[in-house]
Amino acid sequence: MNENINSKTALITGASTGIGYELTKLFAKDCYNLILTARNEQRLNQIKKELSLDYDIDIEIIVKDLSLSNAPQEIYEELQKTDITIDILVNNAGFGLHGLFAASDLSTGLEMMQLNMVSLTHLTSLFLDGMIQRESGRILNVASTAAFQPGPLMAVYYATKAYVLSFSEALGNELKNSGISVTALCPGPTITEFQNRAGIGNSKLFKGNAVATMDAKSVAQKGYQALMKGKAVIIPGFINKALSKSVRFMPRCMVLKILRWIMEKR
Repeated sequence: MNENINSKTALITGASTGIGYELTKLFAKDCYNLILTARNEQRLNQIKKELSLDYDIDIEIIVKDLSLSNAPQEIYEELQKTDITIDILVNNAGFGLHGLFAASDLSTGLEMMQLNMVSLTHLTSLFLDGMIQRESGRILNVASTAAFQPGPLMAVYYATKAYVLSFSEALGNELKNSGISVTALCPGPTITEFQNRAGIGNSKLFKGNAVATMDAKSVAQKGYQALMKGKAVIIPGFINKALSKSVRFMPRCMVLKILRWIMEKR
């Protein structure tokens, strides 16, 4: 291994596609060793092979489904068996679900809450202890512009992202002057596999020009830059930032009406 490379390591969840995948490339370019985790082992191996061709870094993959309650502890215990120190934790894994809450499958909603909120919190708790001992570390939690308002037809998803934003900001305040930063990345509509899994590919959000969409690479770059600067919250895109701030000044009933219209399918 090149003696001049960065000896620090980043753990990235949901690393197989979208924003998570783009983040892996940014960390690799800056010579961070990587621990990549997701459910898709074949895709993780492809990424490992791809990055290994271009960068002289250590890359380990851990195949886990973070919608399962025991997965965070299993990841932590696996890394405890090695001498790997996690300097940066990227909680990117998550998914959404479109539809009326009353007509939705409860088990899927609970899996979403486990993945988007509980596993994120669990991993943060597990790896934060070491960061506190070293008085050094960075945490990037991927929230969403959904965090700034309720979302009819995606009620649980919007609520989970509100949790991520609130948790991140509060934790960042608690860790002030500790040498550890917490950044919440709040992207707006982003072209990834997310919309297809969530069932919103044909919604006005993506097909009706209701809002501006961004690509995963641009979002990842903004999030990465904010993380390295220790910013508390980053909302990529001028329009996304303006819309997120404007909802605070609008009547709540109007916000709900607009969001319901945007989330409806064409």
